[in-house]
Amino acid sequence: MSSDEQTPAPNILNSLIDTGQHEIERETTGLLLSGFSAGLDIGFGPLLMAVILTLSDGGYGDIGTELLLASAYAVGFIFVIISRSELFTEHTTLAVMPVLDNRASLGGLARLWGLVWVSNIVGGIVFTALIVTLMPSLGVASPEAFGSIAHKLVDHDFRWLFVAGILAGWLMGLLAWLLAAAQETTSRLLIIWLVTASIGLLHLPHSIAGNIEVLFGVFVSPRVSVLDYLVFLVLATIGNAIGGGIFVGVLKYGHVVRGGG
Repeated sequence: MSSDEQTPAPNILNSLIDTGQHEIERETTGLLLSGFSAGLDIGFGPLLMAVILTLSDGGYGDIGTELLLASAYAVGFIFVIISRSELFTEHTTLAVMPVLDNRASLGGLARLWGLVWVSNIVGGIVFTALIVTLMPSLGVASPEAFGSIAHKLVDHDFRWLFVAGILAGWLMGLLAWLLAAAQETTSRLLIIWLVTASIGLLHLPHSIAGNIEVLFGVFVSPRVSVLDYLVFLVLATIGNAIGGGIFVGVLKYGHVVRGGG
C-alpha cells in the first residue's frame, strides 16, 4: 500500500512509534527537567478542585459540583500536555510501540519510564509542599477539602486501586492515540478535557495527579497515612502502566500491524 493510500490508523501508529523512539533516546537531563515541570504543573488541577469544594455549597454526590471538580481536574492535564511536558501515563506508556517494532530496547523503555515517573513524583511533592506552606495565607481552600479529595482515592481496597488504575492508564493511553490524530489546538483541548475529566468524574487513580491529591491528605488529614500514600502510589503506577502499555500500546499496535487499520 502506498503512503498516499494509508488509512489514518497506520499513520497514527507511525507517528506514535517515532515519538516514542524520540522520547526513549532523549537526553537524561532534558527528560528529568520536563518531567519535573509536568509534576509541578499538574498540581493546579487538585488545587482548583480543593478551591471548588471549599467555595461550593454542594459536595461529592452533587452532580453540579462533580462536573466542576472533573473539569478542574482536567486543567492540570491541559497545562502539561499542551506544553508537551513529559507525563507518565501519557505518551510514555505508548513508548512500548517502538519496542514492539524493534526500534528500541526494553532497557531504553525502562529508563524512560523510570526517569519520567521519578521526576513527575518529585515535582508533585515540591508543588504540594509549596501549597501546604502557603495555604493559610491563600485562604481559598480548606484543609477539609484537600482531605475529602484524598479520601476519594485511598478509601478503597487494593484490588480496586489496581483495577481502577488500569482503567485510568487505558484512558490516558487512548488520549495519546487520539491526540496523534488531532491537528487543531481546539480539538486537542476538547479531547484532553473529555478524557481527563472522565477520569476525574469516575474518581480513577492517576498515579501522578493522585500523587498530589493523596499527599495533600497526608499533610492535612490524620486519617490519611504515609502507608496509604505509598500503597496508592505503587498500585496506581502499576495499574496505569498496564492500562496504557497493554490495553492501548500492545492492542493498537497489534491490530494495525495485522491489517486492522
